[in-house]
Amino acid sequence: MDVRPSFDAYIRTDGVTLDDRDAALLRAIDREGSLNHAAEALGRSYAHGQRRIVELEEAFGSLVERRRGGSGGGGSELTETARELLTAFERTQRSFEGVADIAETVLTGEITGRDGELVTVETGAGPVRALVPEGDGRVQLTVRADAVTLTDPADTPVSEHTSARNRFSGTVTGVESGERIVRIAVDVGADEPLLGLVTQDSREKLGLDPGSDVIVSFKATATRGISV
Repeated sequence: MDVRPSFDAYIRTDGVTLDDRDAALLRAIDREGSLNHAAEALGRSYAHGQRRIVELEEAFGSLVERRRGGSGGGGSELTETARELLTAFERTQRSFEGVADIAETVLTGEITGRDGELVTVETGAGPVRALVPEGDGRVQLTVRADAVTLTDPADTPVSEHTSARNRFSGTVTGVESGERIVRIAVDVGADEPLLGLVTQDSREKLGLDPGSDVIVSFKATATRGISV
């Protein structure tokens, strides 16, 4: 099983995901008083916005009440379900931001080879392929946690079947949980652990607890470096 996290908070049910773009649409409807004005304010298509509301309502329940005609000319307003959903989404965002803060790993080492902008750097974890446009000698590499893939050692695909050029076996040393997002620290032999972000569900499926064995991988193009 591959876990490819994202830095975007979301709420999912029945196969439908409500993300920041959807939350912005609901907030705009609440603010503007109609779907038409909300779409206009956001610079989006009214038809697309209408279709999206229908998709969300099929999964989450009634979200927008339509008012037709009358002295006010009709319009739309959010249901209590929609307001509760927005509250839950904002809570998820805050939880995520707390876990994701400074979610990156810094590795240092010496450049041992170069092929254009791509270099090979010898680090404590072993050789790492990275993007370092200029320079040679000692460099500092940064790996964002959202670029890290965590894999069960038993299910890890062979290297020919993946584009991730950097792959290390490691042991989970730390688990920091938010409401939906978990930051996993993995010891791969470097000066500091590599960090990855997964959902709570993915953490449970992979059995990611301190002491667990895991494969960490990330693409060379997701690893940036500067000379130090």
